Amino acid sequence: MRILIATTNAGKLREFQQMLGDQFALMDLSAFPQVDEVEETGKTFAENAALKAIGYAKQTSQWTIADDSGLCVDALAGSPGIFSARWAQRHGRDKGDQSNNELLLEQMHNVADEARGAKFVCALALSDPSGKIVLTTDDFVPGRILREPRGKNGFGYDPLFFVPELNRTAAELLPEEKSRVSHRGRALRKMRGLLESL
Repeated sequence: MRILIATTNAGKLREFQQMLGDQFALMDLSAFPQVDEVEETGKTFAENAALKAIGYAKQTSQWTIADDSGLCVDALAGSPGIFSARWAQRHGRDKGDQSNNELLLEQMHNVADEARGAKFVCALALSDPSGKIVLTTDDFVPGRILREPRGKNGFGYDPLFFVPELNRTAAELLPEEKSRVSHRGRALRKMRGLLESL
């Protein structure tokens, strides 16, 4: 089964391939350079995942999985949340992982260690080629925000996100370790089970 993963992020595509396995031929949006970007106007991760799955499925006539995921920090009332990828830009900074991480550290500067709880959340939606949502899943992983980055693996907020059960940051995990515990890995395992039953 051919499935379009609604991303241009190579790291994310690798995670999907590792989790879904070889029975699915995955491609990303780089295979469709003519598509228009789907705006994320939803108020929740689930709404944005569905919007993207529907929008890209209709434009490409492909089965499409879209995810919306992000970091929810307790001390920031759940922010960055759905704005995780654009957090620095929303505050007049440069875009990108480094800017997002620098801003988060600034915002958390005076937050005590015991109040630095956070969770990574992932919502997934599968659309058929006509734009009908067929499957949805979601999951999360709890952790806390460190005061400085650690690790070279992963992307996004991974170097700041400490996973207590493994005593390491998400960026210190090997890809197979991260797939076992990550929010996206957990949601994808659910999705794989549902896909296999389709």
